Amino acid sequence: MPDGFEIVALAASAGGLKALSELLAGLPADFPAALVVVQHLDPRHRSLMAEILGRRTALAVRQAADEDRAQPGTVFIAPPDHHLLVNPGGVLTLTRTELVHFSRPSADLLFESVAASYRERAIAVVLSGSGSDGAMGAKAIKKMGGTLIVQDPATAEFSGMPGAARQNAPADFVLQLGEIAGALRSLVAERPAA
Repeated sequence: MPDGFEIVALAASAGGLKALSELLAGLPADFPAALVVVQHLDPRHRSLMAEILGRRTALAVRQAADEDRAQPGTVFIAPPDHHLLVNPGGVLTLTRTELVHFSRPSADLLFESVAASYRERAIAVVLSGSGSDGAMGAKAIKKMGGTLIVQDPATAEFSGMPGAARQNAPADFVLQLGEIAGALRSLVAERPAA
């Protein structure tokens, strides 16, 4: 049996900044799991996403750097034009390998690395976005025993990513955006005492 969830991997594209802002605003500073985020961004511009999200949540938010270590209460955001992978022990790796589904960073690669490293202790969340990035990774999360939360495609600003994830893998929860933070708080708080 898992001893509780240790990591939440979130993926978004079009409409994602708004979705991430609302979701992260609903999590407390002492949230007991690490959070890693892939948001598709224009690689030609420096990203202000960490600063923007940092003003909207009590969590610590920073752009991920190679060899950072995922830690509870901290949000690590993939930098533009870099894939973000999470290795065993929570060590983050940035790569510039080929695009996946026309994307770098890729939600699929993030989810697949989290699934391999954390198995049943991982939660993946697919938010608003166009395209199908995240659908293969969602399947990997489920195959390894993790939990999948998908934003209800009917209520997402862009339904492509959540719709594709839902078609490709059995979601544990399909929720409206406003319900996802509460679900994460409940799931992560259910961690048994050591």
